[in-house]
Amino acid sequence: MSTAVQVQQTGGPEVLELADVQIGEPGQGQLLVDVAAAGVNYIDTYQRQGIYPIDLPFTLGLEGAGTVAAVGEGVTGFAPGDRVAWTGSLGSYAQRTLVPADIAVHVPEGVSDETAAALMLQGITAHYLVRSTYEVKAGDDVLVHAAAGGVGLLLTQLAKARGARVIGTVSTAEKEQLAREAGADDVIRYDEVDFAEVTRKLTGGEGVAVVYDGVGKTTVDGSLASLKIRGTLALFGAASGPVPPIDPQRLNSGGSLYLTRPTSTHYVRTREELDWRASELFAAVVDGSLTVRIGGRYSLADARQAHEDLQGRKTTGKLLLIP
Repeated sequence: MSTAVQVQQTGGPEVLELADVQIGEPGQGQLLVDVAAAGVNYIDTYQRQGIYPIDLPFTLGLEGAGTVAAVGEGVTGFAPGDRVAWTGSLGSYAQRTLVPADIAVHVPEGVSDETAAALMLQGITAHYLVRSTYEVKAGDDVLVHAAAGGVGLLLTQLAKARGARVIGTVSTAEKEQLAREAGADDVIRYDEVDFAEVTRKLTGGEGVAVVYDGVGKTTVDGSLASLKIRGTLALFGAASGPVPPIDPQRLNSGGSLYLTRPTSTHYVRTREELDWRASELFAAVVDGSLTVRIGGRYSLADARQAHEDLQGRKTTGKLLLIP
């Protein structure tokens, strides 16, 4: 048996309940893992609400890190006692879970379980955004929304490491300080001013090469207005709500703009791609060029509070559940 956070019916944070669930032996291609830390992500709130339907009941959590307790038939490259991390395996809000071996990665020395759990979904998201969705180049002007959030802090650091000038948006003085500590060159309080207007001024009227927007509904119009000719809007989330339909003519009038809605699944389609992204992130942690901020640690029993804090935009950095 394993204690886990289950959803018996979809709804608000109050539907999260602790339950004892039966975890069997690992099957073909599976790892049985003792979970050291599980990441809390916005997609978890969408699943909890039923926006992304899942058959009920289910255990939440797509991301975590821990120690392999047993390996299933056909598994190679992993053994009991190995430290591993993963993203994309539902059921991670638990003391023990089954993880497909083909989505697990080894955690190297010098990277803690908490850091590994914090990096898998948000770190890989930040990596594909700056390396693949729009490959940031030296001299690029880049706009990062929610720059003090879990993805935002990582995006800021990775874009700066590639030679970009980073403009971040935040909503509080505390978050402004965190964004600057992560390397943001300019920080806009978008609760006080029109961020698109300020972005234009900061870029001499030209606009930025790319906007990384995980906020969605409340920022998308300003994000499009912040782009230079042939700029790219990478809309990778919708923390403020779903984005209404966009008329393609809006992209035309804005300057032959590009709009993409990337998701992690399409950027880790092969084992090689997953290992490449994870290894670059872990290496950056080990050499000190990438700092992962843990913004909150919660017990499994406090998963409801973690969701309330995340959706209330009260948090900075990464939230973790510690079984």
